[in-house]
Amino acid sequence: MNHGNGLPSSLRLDLDSSQRRKPHPLAVASHYTIKNDVTLQVGPCELFLPEIPKNHLQLVVTSPPYNIGKRYERGRKLTIEQYVDEQRTAIKLCAERLRPEGSICWQIGNHVTDNEVVPIDVMLYPVFREVGLVLRNRIIWHFEHGLHCGRRLSGRYETIMWFTWPGQRYVFNLDAIRVPQKYPGKKYFKGPKAGQYSANPLGKNPGDVWVIPNVKHNHVEKTNHPCQFPVELVERLVLALSNPGDLVLDPYIGSGSTAVAALLHNRRSAGADIVPEYIDRAKERVQMAAEGTLRTRPMHRPVYKPQGSITVAPWHKSNQPDLPLTPVETLND
Repeated sequence: MNHGNGLPSSLRLDLDSSQRRKPHPLAVASHYTIKNDVTLQVGPCELFLPEIPKNHLQLVVTSPPYNIGKRYERGRKLTIEQYVDEQRTAIKLCAERLRPEGSICWQIGNHVTDNEVVPIDVMLYPVFREVGLVLRNRIIWHFEHGLHCGRRLSGRYETIMWFTWPGQRYVFNLDAIRVPQKYPGKKYFKGPKAGQYSANPLGKNPGDVWVIPNVKHNHVEKTNHPCQFPVELVERLVLALSNPGDLVLDPYIGSGSTAVAALLHNRRSAGADIVPEYIDRAKERVQMAAEGTLRTRPMHRPVYKPQGSITVAPWHKSNQPDLPLTPVETLND
């Protein structure tokens, strides 16, 4: 099911201004009702989710715990079997409330123990199939900053598993998330369309590898949460897989990036977290988003390319003074 966004073609790649919600006052509730714009509750999702009636969820976007003993995991690490069982409970509760045209996006990384990498998405895939959902895409989220490893390659990606019910009824607004064409002037070489432009004037499909900076210490969205979603990552999912007025849920909402992205694009949102400070911060962020004062990284902004003398290796400058710089080094210096 493809619901066009109705925007003129000249505006569809400028979604930051054309689709974002206009500022107005907002009331944040702690218990769910259908009238709520935003519902944020302190507590585990398995207690919060039963408040939401069946067939109310259009979109679930979340990044669950990775079983590494963080505070939002109650400070304990489970066995792999216990962890999968705990996730099974949350996934089943979400699926029971998902609309026939709805989607679940489970963003997950790896569990690492004794330098062994365990891919959590592979472990959880059978759980989604158990409840009858089908995988539409396994999206790779690539970022360039993170922990540096000494005994293996540094991890620079995580995955988003996008599930729907079987069939073709699910919402997918491709035009709302198109990105600029790489070769917009390319034309058909032969055939009945020879000489016509071959690129879609609205932009291209963004594909299943997304390059979006993760939230580190110098990111404009950084809060007190150690593993925070970038808002623009959620925005792309919200725009593609839901429509204005729909309910977007994050069962592990943390500092509220999912609620912010939903609010910016005129969707309702709901979520829970067991850490009160994170819910407090989430409430602050959605209030600021409602007032138009929250700073977020805009969609479609190119990834920063560092420049300046610090980007040239010192040994190229001092140890080999007569060696000419390569074209790349010349650009960066």
